[in-house]
Amino acid sequence: MKEALISIGESVHASIPKTGKEMAQLAELGPDAYLAPSEPLNYIKALIESQARDGADYIAVNLDAFGESEPQVAVDMMLEYVRMVRKWGNGVPICIDSSNDDILIAGLKEWYSENSKFPAGGRAQPLINSVKVYTMDNMLPLKKDYDYAFVGLLVSEEAPTGPGGSHSVDELYSLAKRIFDAAVGQYGFKSRQIFFDSTVFPLAIDMPMESGVPGYTYRAFETIKKIKSDPKMNGVHCSLGVSNCVRDLPGRKIGVCRAYVAKAMEYGLDAAIVNVAHHYGVVEPAPELLELVDAYAKMDGSAERMNKAMALMGKFCRENRKPTQ
Repeated sequence: MKEALISIGESVHASIPKTGKEMAQLAELGPDAYLAPSEPLNYIKALIESQARDGADYIAVNLDAFGESEPQVAVDMMLEYVRMVRKWGNGVPICIDSSNDDILIAGLKEWYSENSKFPAGGRAQPLINSVKVYTMDNMLPLKKDYDYAFVGLLVSEEAPTGPGGSHSVDELYSLAKRIFDAAVGQYGFKSRQIFFDSTVFPLAIDMPMESGVPGYTYRAFETIKKIKSDPKMNGVHCSLGVSNCVRDLPGRKIGVCRAYVAKAMEYGLDAAIVNVAHHYGVVEPAPELLELVDAYAKMDGSAERMNKAMALMGKFCRENRKPTQ
């Protein structure tokens, strides 16, 4: 793992229980909540500052949990969090993270607001997460007025035709080409401003229910390899939200994430949404955990590959399950 990983700090996310609680308490403090000293404000300030110190290339903010019933609440909150990252992020740019285009647009405009006092050196280019094939005509034209990089999320509203009813590697690659062609050909983005996300599926449940169907991890990694092997898309990045891979595992989650990143980097991954304090891509993973992830990366639909992955996962769970009291 010689090449540096572009690290997108994940800690300012409303779905993290402790962080979401602090965010909610902060919002309840009224009009001066984001200016007047308080314990919740100090908590968020510490999250931003610590990620900057730990080498984050971007500091992600996701507030979607606050906009489920009232989307405008999350829009208004995002403006405040953009200002806080600008104030306490020591020049590290924000990754505005949302499934709602209105939140993405509001955050982007605030980052470049003339009312914002940015640190010396100007406004670092932000990252927008995410743009899909069915939202790109709404989002990509913003490039005319605002300089930004974006995550192209490889999902589609069209029915998948791949094995097992999911998108195949070729379909995911096709989505990437559509986004790339529009971004570069129509809107003037550079290749290096595009981050493709082939999505992470939890290893614990990455087990096809029928023969001949590749696993999700296999498809995610092979899609990265296919994108990175395309000379036309030379310079693009591939990123994954790594923490999703350890959902429902009984233990050693940091270790598994470390192995997941290491294995994905072999396929071409060069960016990731992670807890930057763990310095993924730098510390070598445990060999047995790398073997586990490798088994899922190679689960191409054959019975032999699936049985190996199942055996290694069973062994891992037995060894890491907490003893009953």
